[in-house]
Parts: sequence; structure tokens; C-alpha cells
Amino acid sequence: MDLHQLAAEIEPISSRYADKLGIERDDAWFLLKLQEELGELTQAFLMRSGLARTKGRTPDELEAGFREELADVLCHVILMAHHHGVDLEAEIARKWLAWKP
Repeated sequence: MDLHQLAAEIEPISSRYADKLGIERDDAWFLLKLQEELGELTQAFLMRSGLARTKGRTPDELEAGFREELADVLCHVILMAHHHGVDLEAEIARKWLAWKP
């Protein structure tokens, strides 16, 4: 799956979520939502690493939570890029893959 296709699939899900809750997805919302998700990833990482309380979750639940939060962060990066008209694939090629030997 390419990032353009993924953006096309997750955008309507995010839009429905916002509509249901009466949220305006403006420039600030995309950044703040990404920050919220990054915080949740940090918490999941700390719990999984034994650096925070586990809230009674099993190791398998902690691992699953970590994986889920990674997916949330990635999806919100893609949503923010889509909102701002940024072609992430092109930017990754320009910024990262240019260093490929």
C-alpha cells in the first residue's frame, strides 16, 4: 500500500470521527492531535519498557498497545500531510532516500 492510497483510506475515517464529535479539523487540530498521539505512544513505550506502571496490563497487551500507538502516530502524520497538501513520498525520496548509496 502506498502513502497516497493510505491517506485516501484514512481521511474519511478521521473526518467521520471529527463530525461525530463536532470537531473542526483545522491546522491547529492536526498538529495538536499528532502531539496527543505521540504522548500516547510515549506512555505505551514507557509501560512496555517497565519505566511506568502497567495499569494491570499483560505483556501481550502492552506490546499490542505499543503497536497500536505507532499506527496512530503514523496515520496522524499522513493525515496532517494530506491536509497541508504535502506529498510525503516525494519528500521522503528527497530528504531520506537521496542518501541511499
